[in-house]
Amino acid sequence: MPATAEIRRAADRAVTTTSWLSSRHSFSFGHHYDPDNTHHGLLLVNNDDLVAPGTGFDTHPHRDMEIVTWVLQGELTHQDSTGNRGVIYPGLAQRMSAGRGILHSEKNDSATKPVHFVQMWVIPDETASSPSYQQHDIDEELLSCDLVTIASGIPGRDAAISLNNRSAALHGARLSPGAAVHLPPAPYLHLYLPRGRLTLEGLGDLEEGDAVRFTGADERRVTAHTSSEVLIWEMHAKLGG
Repeated sequence: MPATAEIRRAADRAVTTTSWLSSRHSFSFGHHYDPDNTHHGLLLVNNDDLVAPGTGFDTHPHRDMEIVTWVLQGELTHQDSTGNRGVIYPGLAQRMSAGRGILHSEKNDSATKPVHFVQMWVIPDETASSPSYQQHDIDEELLSCDLVTIASGIPGRDAAISLNNRSAALHGARLSPGAAVHLPPAPYLHLYLPRGRLTLEGLGDLEEGDAVRFTGADERRVTAHTSSEVLIWEMHAKLGG
């Protein structure tokens, strides 16, 4: 597989805007369908959402999907049909496995503050499994200015939460100005910058909302110019084989 790195700029993403939601889509989502932009590796959804105070997503279904939600600002209240309820805040790793079917809602219960979060979907290895939910606080670990494994299904990998996909892991880091990390090597890698400004070795500057899609990724260095937060999917397979 030849190594490639493709920058996707924030301004080029499709946007869904309503009276209470601004959602920016890295891949085809809802009525924003592009047959040439349906996924990268195993990653199907990378939505950057801003939800107004006192609003949110009403109860809706999911099936056979691993859904990871990462909050950047504010708080998001999750409630589902299996009895799980949790408040997701910055530094809390959260995953919902939809399995054979689940209903859930996601609400911003604050009367004054919006909630900003990134939601990411990958398919599970097995379909029609039992739905499940997991969350774990890793806020202090993120202060290390190093990559922290938020979620992983890769055998032998330690992670804050598990993922029902043996070929995928999500890493995150909060970087202070001048701090740097190295990207993990992988056949498929997706880097997303929801906050800050970075320089990516060999490719130049990335601004808030930019993403990079790698194939045959090497251990490139990423250096922060400003206080930044980065989310990196490491994937050892792709959809369809």
